[in-house]
Amino acid sequence: MEYGFLLRIVLAGVCGAFIGYERKSRMKEAGIRTHLVVAVGAALMMLISKYGFEDVTGKSGIALDPSRIAAQVVSGVGFLGAGMIFMQRQTVKGLTTAAGIWSTAGIGMAIGADLYIVGVGTTILILIAQKLLHSKINWLETPKTEQLTIRLINELGAIDFIQDFLKERDITVLHFHTKKLKESSELVLDITIKLPKNYEVEKLLPLIQISPFVTVVEVQ
Repeated sequence: MEYGFLLRIVLAGVCGAFIGYERKSRMKEAGIRTHLVVAVGAALMMLISKYGFEDVTGKSGIALDPSRIAAQVVSGVGFLGAGMIFMQRQTVKGLTTAAGIWSTAGIGMAIGADLYIVGVGTTILILIAQKLLHSKINWLETPKTEQLTIRLINELGAIDFIQDFLKERDITVLHFHTKKLKESSELVLDITIKLPKNYEVEKLLPLIQISPFVTVVEVQ
């Protein structure tokens, strides 16, 4: 019987690895190892929840609720997912990865509960959804935002040049923060921008060559 349980854990790990590979291929916070371990751990806890107390179930004076272990898995994975969500220059990062970790735990629990079709089917559904939503289908595309850090010489017209450069390329400034460096005569401009469709952020890098004011261009 335990070999069958081990097979469930292995299958859960494979499903988690597939989801982790998709996340890793997009350079996200959690990759193959994290998703694999979450799926394996969830499957293990589900097996313990279902079968770990069979030797004492039904005995006089003992009352158990095996589902409590499975319920704690959901709560525990919630804390793990919360650690992957962070703010970066007024933009929330890691939400999809956190949701993927939570769903991966559910897949592991499903396979651990002997619901193979549900677990594998959910894995396929998540992979298809991620692939489709990252495709170039116009009506599915979300606004593309980037964070830039620009250091420029503190001279009259420097910020106006940056504004004109972005406006000419139909780039919208969503948020900005400017500060003056005390140790030098430079300004640091942190901006969040929305790029037009099919516009690659690498096209902004020549800004340092064509501007007499810019000294550093960094894409976050």
